[in-house]
Amino acid sequence: MPPPQPLSVTSSASRTARTSSGTPLRIAVVGGGPGGLYAAALLKRLGPDREVTVWERGAPEDTFGFGVVLSDETLGGIEHADPEVYRALTAEFVRWDDIDVVHRGHRLTSGGHGFAALGRRRLLEILHARCLALGVDLRVRTEAPPTAELSATHDLVIAADGVHSLTRQAHADVFAPRITSHRCRYIWLAADFAFDAFRFEIAETEHGVMQLHGYPYAQGSSTVIVEMREEVWRAAGLDTCDEAESTERCAKIFADALGGRPLKGNNSSWIAFRTVVNERWSHGNIVLLGDAAHTAHFSIGSGTKLAVEDALALAACIEEQPDLPTALAAYETERRPVVESTQRAAAASLRWFEDLAGYLDQPPHQFAFNLLTRSRRVTHDNLRLRDSTFTESVEQDFGCPSGTPPMFTPFRLRGLELRNRVVVSPMDMYSAENGVPGDFHLVHLGARALGGAGLVMTEMVCVSPEGRITPGCTGLYTPEQATAWRRITDFVHQQAPGTAIGVQLGHSGRKGSTRLMWDGIDQPLDEGNWPLAAASPLPYRPGVNQVPAQLDRIGLTDIREQFAAATWRAARCDFDLLELHCAHGYLLSGFLSPLTNQRTDSYGGTLDRRLRFPLEVFDAVRGIWPDDKPMTVRISATDWAAGGTTEEEAVEIARAFVAHGADAIDVSTGQVVSDEAPEFGRSYQTPYADRIRNSLGVPVITVGAISSWDDVNSLLLAGRADLCALARPHLYDPHWTLHAAAEQGYSGTGAPWPLPYGAGSRRPPTGRTDGPKPRLSLRSS
Repeated sequence: MPPPQPLSVTSSASRTARTSSGTPLRIAVVGGGPGGLYAAALLKRLGPDREVTVWERGAPEDTFGFGVVLSDETLGGIEHADPEVYRALTAEFVRWDDIDVVHRGHRLTSGGHGFAALGRRRLLEILHARCLALGVDLRVRTEAPPTAELSATHDLVIAADGVHSLTRQAHADVFAPRITSHRCRYIWLAADFAFDAFRFEIAETEHGVMQLHGYPYAQGSSTVIVEMREEVWRAAGLDTCDEAESTERCAKIFADALGGRPLKGNNSSWIAFRTVVNERWSHGNIVLLGDAAHTAHFSIGSGTKLAVEDALALAACIEEQPDLPTALAAYETERRPVVESTQRAAAASLRWFEDLAGYLDQPPHQFAFNLLTRSRRVTHDNLRLRDSTFTESVEQDFGCPSGTPPMFTPFRLRGLELRNRVVVSPMDMYSAENGVPGDFHLVHLGARALGGAGLVMTEMVCVSPEGRITPGCTGLYTPEQATAWRRITDFVHQQAPGTAIGVQLGHSGRKGSTRLMWDGIDQPLDEGNWPLAAASPLPYRPGVNQVPAQLDRIGLTDIREQFAAATWRAARCDFDLLELHCAHGYLLSGFLSPLTNQRTDSYGGTLDRRLRFPLEVFDAVRGIWPDDKPMTVRISATDWAAGGTTEEEAVEIARAFVAHGADAIDVSTGQVVSDEAPEFGRSYQTPYADRIRNSLGVPVITVGAISSWDDVNSLLLAGRADLCALARPHLYDPHWTLHAAAEQGYSGTGAPWPLPYGAGSRRPPTGRTDGPKPRLSLRSS
């Protein structure tokens, strides 16, 4: 990101002189919340000669909410930066370790979490006092001058004016904010008693599901947040209630949690959470801080924490860098990755609560584990360190034998029992000759089979020459190809007994006739291109890829028969499982997405019609594939593009395939259109698998940026998936599963080492780095 440029309205002549280091002397802070006040205090403490002014249009006591939660990490930063503030805060904190999850008469407690909270009003009083002691000019009940005026008369303008920032709005063309409103309504309230734990409680009402988030913040005081989907809020009539009515009704709904005590408000109203993201955080000498720059859902307790950490980083960068543009660029470089990581975790947590109704039928321990791990920041291994007793009870309910990690429990699909829950995901190798898998494929798939996974999947195996993606793709449309595949399945069954091998059948559709991946992904061949066919005559990339022919009835029948013939060969090859590829923009996926299917006949339009041809193919394949062997279907649950497949449609697509006999849904996303905008992140596709599994009660395979065995265990125990497919980790380490077993101290039947490899089942020793240290001093007796 290039350094921010000065505003055109500002000239150096209009600025107060700077110190020799180039740091700002005259600083304006817009907004007197925790972030703005703490930034003002730090900058004044670090530069006593600075003139620091804070404008806050509200009164000191006019604050929303009640309690504030800070992490030990944030407190450590405060202690280092300003011991005075740290001592004042620690004298006020209420600390506790437990989280209570209450649902359907069950109260489950998980310990070892470590929270510290204090009243938001008390936090502001401490920061006000510190600012005044340092000589900061606090102008409360005072509207800040216009941004342009402040920018012209000050060296630095810190916009800490919150989620509705007027500063951000005034320069929206530069900051480029993206603001997303979400599907729940919530209200901040308080109770005049202290919960003895962080409490989550679920109320199933005639109008729908409501939830309470409660935690102590002072002796005799607790924050209580009541949240529910907007449709539930409206159905309950809470949209017409004033503060007093809302407070009274919430107290009645959660009377058990409150022990019959009342709730109170503080200018409390029902609001929808808004996620704020900005492309830039600074413009000339104006910089965004806290909620003005970014927000993260309250369910991970991050708003004040992020604002305070912003203030610490901004003050440090101003001190460390030679000039203001460099300092502001360094501030954003330092903070953006931290904030984006927090926002990803907050988004996962927010979404979990939005979809809470889908988890209500989970067993009590699984439900509690699911809630505790919803943001993916708390994992199975981490939770086991915090509270091993609670975690063991979750494992027992899941069905883990003693000493067996969740990932090494078996799973059955029809007549196939997988010895563990790890899948080597399909990965195109682009290394075949005329569609024939060779020695490379034998070694590639054989190595992964020896590596311990429960199921090893082939790459997408094409059903015709025209259905290939590249000239290097494998096929199952000739006897020679079938013979070569049988060589591979025989090796797996004989040399890696207990490992299943599955075949994924597909047709490239409009994404075919391209170069090998390393020669230019999705680029057409220089020569030898073959004609393409698809649901509609839409090229994958206009002006780059060729326009496919729209399939007519004859073409549809031919392709269906090609899938049937490939299935017959796959059965004779003795594959254990067959997956139909209906994802990633290939032919069958192209029928499912409204972005790629614009037909006006009976195969286009409504979702039922878009499903028609993929279901015809599925039925043809299922009719040939052996009854005792399972079939799965891979789908793209979202196109990551406006107007594409919705989450609701993904559930209905899965429902349709299950109704036709699919044994599990392999849930991927995207790669349907070239202008997609994926939201990448750790296990970023799992929420889509989670929703399908818990909406339909069907087995799902989840895939996408799952890289650790801890992630696998966490996803399984939480009930978000039944099998976890990993691709890149198996390229990095063909023995990933066996190494995961060794690292967890597991040596059971879920991950047996091949006999020739037995000596490698323990990590080799390395050179010592902790040898005896020499005596460097004498002690007298």
